Amino acid sequence: MMLSKKQMLPGLPLIESPLFPSFVADMDLSESERTVAEDLYRRGYAVIDFPDPTIAERIDRIKNRLAPMFAINMDDPDAVMPEGDLRIQDAWQQDEDVRAIACNTQMIDLLSKLYGRPAFPFQTLNFPVGTQQHMHSDSIHFSSLPERFMCGVWLAMEDIGPESGPLIYYPGSHKWPIVSNEMLQISRENEPRNAPQAPYEPIWRSLIEQAGIEGETFHARKGQALIWLANLLHGGSTRTDLRRTRWSQVTHYYFEGCTYYTPAYSEPAPGRIDTRHILNIATGDMMPNMVLGKVVPELMPPEPILQKKPLWRRLRRRLIGKGRPRKTG
Repeated sequence: MMLSKKQMLPGLPLIESPLFPSFVADMDLSESERTVAEDLYRRGYAVIDFPDPTIAERIDRIKNRLAPMFAINMDDPDAVMPEGDLRIQDAWQQDEDVRAIACNTQMIDLLSKLYGRPAFPFQTLNFPVGTQQHMHSDSIHFSSLPERFMCGVWLAMEDIGPESGPLIYYPGSHKWPIVSNEMLQISRENEPRNAPQAPYEPIWRSLIEQAGIEGETFHARKGQALIWLANLLHGGSTRTDLRRTRWSQVTHYYFEGCTYYTPAYSEPAPGRIDTRHILNIATGDMMPNMVLGKVVPELMPPEPILQKKPLWRRLRRRLIGKGRPRKTG
């Protein structure tokens, strides 16, 4: 049976396939969806209005609940914001609005259509200020086999100007090779896990310099979202006004039928894969690690273990340096 061009590379997301231009017209996309698909294919990112008519109210509730945890006074616009690595990972466990944003069905349906596999959210990060994080590819922190079946959605929870350290990204970098331990000829099997992306930063800087591309910053409106592909280099620009907040939520998505793992601490060739046991936020199900449509028995996830400590206590641990999420964003 003759395969269509859309079916020829099932191990690649549809929007990352080199054959994408030949079958995009057959993807049954609306005009706005096709614009998103073509932006992702060409640039590695796309900007949308978040598809929730109540998003402004959700955002306000989240900010009001989380601000006291960060010692932020929402009634004093001239207050200097706290500094440091401020974030809450997986607030969806105790905040229904965070969960609702992550599980938005229109977003999940759009991503599923663009990738050719069902999408599901697996992690949330909430930030009150800009991260000023070094640019990076998510493909180092969490990836999939087959690769590139992961993406992020960054939601602006306020209007964001240049002084607050907006998100920065490098258009087209998603098409570059995914930097790996094998490519750098390094082993990290027994290395501490406090700086997962450090070995890759020099080559990322060199690739940007060689390509001669400039980073773009996302001066977003409240309620706008940016979708980015797994290998797009992105980070946080400098905060030039420490009185400015930069409230945002990142949701990371995987796609069904893959093996999920952390490449920074893996060596796939000899079989050392740092697999992840992934929970689908939308359904509460643990997602099996799969290869070629079959569950890999030794990679079966355990029963889900949710963090039981109150949100404020987990945040306090991170603020005083006793705990840190595995992935920054």
